[in-house]
Amino acid sequence: MRLDKYLKVSRLIKRRTLAKEVAEANRILVNGQLAKPSKELKISDIITIEFGTKTVNVKVTSLNPTTKKSEATEMYEFISEEKKESL
Repeated sequence: MRLDKYLKVSRLIKRRTLAKEVAEANRILVNGQLAKPSKELKISDIITIEFGTKTVNVKVTSLNPTTKKSEATEMYEFISEEKKESL
């Protein structure tokens, strides 16, 4: 599954177009390497997303899209969250 679509269906990022923009801004890493929106994900890949004030790390556990919000969090395993200090 494509990175931008995965981020949307897993509800890590609200919209696919936003996921695409974040990836194009070099704020997403997959297994430690910069990732384009079209990057094909595999189970056990580690995704690092840099949001405005925090960095989130998750591990891909499923690539099956779901329509239920309660099942969306089953698509990934939360690893860590680091908050950036503001000036």
